[in-house]
Amino acid sequence: MKLTELYSFEKRKNLLQQTVEPFKERASKHDNEASFPFENIEDLKKIAYHTLTIPKEYGGPGITLTEMLKYQETIAKADGSTALAIGWHMGLTKHNGENNSWEKEKYTDFAEDVITNGALINHAITEPATGSPQRGGKPETIAVKNASGWKINGRKTFTTLAPALHYFVVAASIEGSDKIGHFLIKRDITGVTIDETWDSIAMRGTGSHDLILENVQVNDDDLVEYREDSNNQPASWILHIPACYLGIAKAAQEEAVKFATTYSPNSIKGTISELPNVKQKLGEIELYLLEAENFLYSISRKWDESGQAVRQKMAIDINAAKVSVVDKAIKIVDLAMRVVGARGLSKKSPLQRYYRDVRAGLHNPPMDDMIMMQLAKKSITDFQLFKNKVTTYI
Repeated sequence: MKLTELYSFEKRKNLLQQTVEPFKERASKHDNEASFPFENIEDLKKIAYHTLTIPKEYGGPGITLTEMLKYQETIAKADGSTALAIGWHMGLTKHNGENNSWEKEKYTDFAEDVITNGALINHAITEPATGSPQRGGKPETIAVKNASGWKINGRKTFTTLAPALHYFVVAASIEGSDKIGHFLIKRDITGVTIDETWDSIAMRGTGSHDLILENVQVNDDDLVEYREDSNNQPASWILHIPACYLGIAKAAQEEAVKFATTYSPNSIKGTISELPNVKQKLGEIELYLLEAENFLYSISRKWDESGQAVRQKMAIDINAAKVSVVDKAIKIVDLAMRVVGARGLSKKSPLQRYYRDVRAGLHNPPMDDMIMMQLAKKSITDFQLFKNKVTTYI
């Protein structure tokens, strides 16, 4: 059975839950080995999960943003690394298809490759010297125009999903220009290699290695867009990031509640779930989850139900949701660790993995400090507008 053969959200979610159940057992192995979960990705492909965000006009189901986030959360509850990795493909595929970011023929060929051959894609944007592209650094990866198209040289870091990718969208500075181009580069062409550098203690199974480009020759039409053009539409698809960490937080809650309702030290009657201090922590966890869920999905539903004019003004809402949900996910996992106590630090406990993994959200884009500056600017601007209106009225 494939998800594309089912037409209701609940049926698709049930099939996905069945599919990701084995991910829970595999997660510990991949975390210990810092290995890539190829079998998880293949299991998702078997049910055509990777095709769900291809728009209907290109032969896919074209699921909504809210549906995508719910599915991503489901995967993350089983294994955060797998969810974060496949989430980049899901979001980027959705964004480019819905916004006509590329020439139609280019996206049509890509979509067919995804549906027919299981092709996967991700950005390759970050570099050692520039850090996050949101900081404004110019790529040291260089694209040089020649008679055959473009020749590209450079190194990219944090290329999540690298072991399984078929396409990379590479940001490169155009030689002799101030422009930054996004180039669609296939994995199997000459000069493309992966340097397995990923040594993080969090999200160890994401395969976020370095991409090496040595005299890579691409065609003219592989320059799919310029960075300046790609920033025109708010990137709602990045909400797959907080959805991932919300899933991890829910897994931590489940572990804490299971422990609290079964652990009974001989110093008390019953289980520790009956103790006021434990109930307080479990209550706080539930509160944070309710707040995070309602914030994230109110934004995604607003996006799904709105037209282009409203969506254009939603960038700050999207960014704020990322910061808030990740912050609450971290607090939830911390509280779960307090409920379980020292046992949560055991290698046998999944909580120690959740504790490490959830903190990676602080370093996924968009960055907290930049969002806080945006929110501060909004509050000041709103106040000044209100003040001017009141003055005019008086």
